[in-house]
Amino acid sequence: MRLHRNLVFATIDALSEIFNQEKYADKVIQNTLKRDKRWGSRDRSFVAETTYDIVRWKRLYSEIAEVKAPYSRENLFRLFAVWATLRGITIPDWKQFEPVPSRRIKGKFDELSQIRKYRESIPDWMDELGVKELGEKTWEKEIHALNEQAPVVLRVNTLNITRDKLRSILKDEGIATEPIKDYPDALQLEERANVFITDAFQKGYFEVQDASSQLVARFLDVEPGMRVVDTCAGAGGKTLHIAALMENKGQIIATDIYENKLKELKRRAKRAGAHNIEPRVIDSSKVVKKLYGKADRVLIDAPCSGLGVLSRNPDAKWKLQPEFIDNIKKTQSDILDQYSRILKPGGKMVYATCSILPSENEKQVAQFLDREEGKDFKLVKDKKVLSSESGYDGFYMALLEKAK
Repeated sequence: MRLHRNLVFATIDALSEIFNQEKYADKVIQNTLKRDKRWGSRDRSFVAETTYDIVRWKRLYSEIAEVKAPYSRENLFRLFAVWATLRGITIPDWKQFEPVPSRRIKGKFDELSQIRKYRESIPDWMDELGVKELGEKTWEKEIHALNEQAPVVLRVNTLNITRDKLRSILKDEGIATEPIKDYPDALQLEERANVFITDAFQKGYFEVQDASSQLVARFLDVEPGMRVVDTCAGAGGKTLHIAALMENKGQIIATDIYENKLKELKRRAKRAGAHNIEPRVIDSSKVVKKLYGKADRVLIDAPCSGLGVLSRNPDAKWKLQPEFIDNIKKTQSDILDQYSRILKPGGKMVYATCSILPSENEKQVAQFLDREEGKDFKLVKDKKVLSSESGYDGFYMALLEKAK
């Protein structure tokens, strides 16, 4: 592979923003790809995938390159040189690159690969927490899987089209997909592609949604005509899936504390042709209290550590702190106590996270059932999805039923 100066420089600029200004990698890459309209799909793919690669392996590459934060431009070129060397890419004779000691880089890589926190490029505290919560064997497999590049999975919008029909249309647009067994609404891309520029996307035929995430709406056991409250709706990935499963019949109240996310949900719902969604901003406790005892189904897609989605958000490894996880567990507990009151007697509720930690998942549910707030609830079933077993995001979901 021949390296092109403008693409390498764009990658270095992106890394500087992510590492030194602590900006979110997906937003930085999104903006970086708008930099040059002449870039083709291969150029854009190089910038995006190389940036994500170096973010994913930051600790390992920094150790090999002997550099530390804050990263000077010179240091970032050293990280890039490590990335290129380990992939057998010839380093160009540019003044930005020092003479690259290829043998020493490969030797250090072999040496550090014997130690998990370097091999999987994670902070010490995260490695210790993973072992404590999941056990050595499971954590070893799981963190390895979470360092793999996430596949691109689409959720077919069954309000507008069937899976087979969408697959045929995408094939005509040059995008090959495969159905996924046991995921009735999912299609997986055979090769990465920018699906957002397709006519099929503009017509609301699909959303991009990981296969594990697609399990949650079905787990809620919704039916057309019900009143459903999605309490932490965000931009509405699961809300839209619920709308499709309800065939646009009934009412979905989508609440969130962030108004801008609900505006995005409105936009997406319009494109999807989902007409039974009513967004409500939680700007005071009254918004939730007005809903007490009124829903047939409640979804609590709770804020969490996000450790199950590191494959698509590798920068989270460097942004997360142990204190955040302690605080988010308290938030999860409070949300369960408060939002569970929205459910009618005899109704069902799903508590879900994109975390793999039992302390955020099954232990959180068990503690809720032991509290006064959970005394009328019983656990119907739960499901833990590990990335190392499924090939998709790590997830947890529990279906709870309220006594009549």
